[in-house]
Amino acid sequence: MKKSIHPQYFPKAKISCACGAKYEIGSTVPEIAVELCAACHPFYTGKQKIIDTARRVEKFGDKLTKVVAGAKVAKKAKTEARTAKKKEKAVKAS
Repeated sequence: MKKSIHPQYFPKAKISCACGAKYEIGSTVPEIAVELCAACHPFYTGKQKIIDTARRVEKFGDKLTKVVAGAKVAKKAKTEARTAKKKEKAVKAS
């Protein structure tokens, strides 16, 4: 191994999470700040944690309800147009 190309290794690097948890592991960086860790990550805790910035979750929900409502209205209009065509054909045939 070449001596001059490898970064310095810190065997007791300090990692601090936004939730307040602190860990010590080996790393090439002496201090690391993270937003999520095993103590607060939803995968490990089983709790859903939604961080809503600029109402993005609410906007998505609103958009989704409009799309679903619009699809129902469009479907009703299609079926009404189809039944009207069938009635016209029945009237012309008789």
